[in-house]
Amino acid sequence: MKAYKEMSKEELLTLKNELENEFSVIKSKNLKLDMSRGKPGADQLNISMEMMDILNSSTELKCEAGVDCRNYGILCGIDEAKELLAEMIEVPKDNVIIYGNSSLNVMYDTISRSFTHGVLGNTPWCKLDKVKFLCPVPGYDRHFAITEHFGIEMINIPMTENGPDMDMVEEYVNNDEAVKGIWCVPKYSNPQGTTYSDETVLRFANLKPAAKDFRIYWDNAYGVHHLYDDDQDYLIEILEACEKAGNPDMVYKFCSTSKISFPGSGVAAIAASKANIDEIQKQLSVQTIGHDKLNQLRHVRYYKNLDGIIAHMRKHADIIRPKFEVVLNTLKNELGGLDIGSWTSPKGGYFIAFDSLPGCAKAIVAKCKEAGITMTGAGATYPYGKDPQDTNIRIAPTFPTIDELAEAIKVFVLCVKLVSVDKLLEQK
Repeated sequence: MKAYKEMSKEELLTLKNELENEFSVIKSKNLKLDMSRGKPGADQLNISMEMMDILNSSTELKCEAGVDCRNYGILCGIDEAKELLAEMIEVPKDNVIIYGNSSLNVMYDTISRSFTHGVLGNTPWCKLDKVKFLCPVPGYDRHFAITEHFGIEMINIPMTENGPDMDMVEEYVNNDEAVKGIWCVPKYSNPQGTTYSDETVLRFANLKPAAKDFRIYWDNAYGVHHLYDDDQDYLIEILEACEKAGNPDMVYKFCSTSKISFPGSGVAAIAASKANIDEIQKQLSVQTIGHDKLNQLRHVRYYKNLDGIIAHMRKHADIIRPKFEVVLNTLKNELGGLDIGSWTSPKGGYFIAFDSLPGCAKAIVAKCKEAGITMTGAGATYPYGKDPQDTNIRIAPTFPTIDELAEAIKVFVLCVKLVSVDKLLEQK
């Protein structure tokens, strides 16, 4: 079939009639399928169930330091847990603090601490007239929700195939003292699946911030989440790069095992310079006596080391790779050559980004809902939920079964076709 833009009005009207008949059949099925969030499916959760057997009433529950993990203590996490997560995110153990189950919680705390107490002796953000944050777009909606919650002004930075537009990043960071941070998902980004290039990472490390308390919020959520053994993206380690560039304190690096073990019961961590870690530890000592050491112990004894995590991630990949391929093959077969949309083909992570014709994304998502398919809201990948071009849609393939996904993505492409035809007819 030729590109929709090349069709005459009569051809588009004929096509619209055919698509509407097809849509009526779909609606009559009363489908209820969910592609809205990047949650692991039940089959992924099942591969971690043996972790539940690691600790029981007869297990030795002392960590390597001899501390009873049932009791209070060890504010920053047991050493073996710090070693495991440090190895996973390629940083020294002493630069890591272990938290509870949620890296998002750690990010929230980090913003909150900056507001109430400042960063390394700088003015608390709550006492400033204006605080700004750079937001690569499309990006992660929950990042934007945190900065919006605190009333921080968010500035869109377009994503390229190599990461954020670094000319814009450098212009803002190096010249505006009100710019205090930037959100980054540097590997298999949410939602495009983009990995920052070497040049991009090195330009980040060599920023010359106007604000002494500027920080890069480096959310390494998908660092080990590859889809393929033989075709994986590589990312320069940011803490080391910043230290070499003379900016050791400029980055906070976040991670968790949320999509490795159990999303509701994983282990999260922050990595940073010694100066940053010392400051965080002071605040943490007021906030808590220590996080769940039994869960830390459980994870360490189950995975043992980075090799154990990598082997486990291969199991995840075997489950979700076919799901990604179903989506990508359907998009290619159904929409290829029609010139009504484009999409990413990531090598890892949890999402596929789809871009519709301008002004169509909200209508496509609404059409999907009408057919019984729940998608992430159009605009969610932009600050304040406002996609200026109304084009971006995040596809989350992991949660449905592969049969449900195959049906859902067929409905999605049908909705893309219908909405695109209507948009082109408006322009005739």
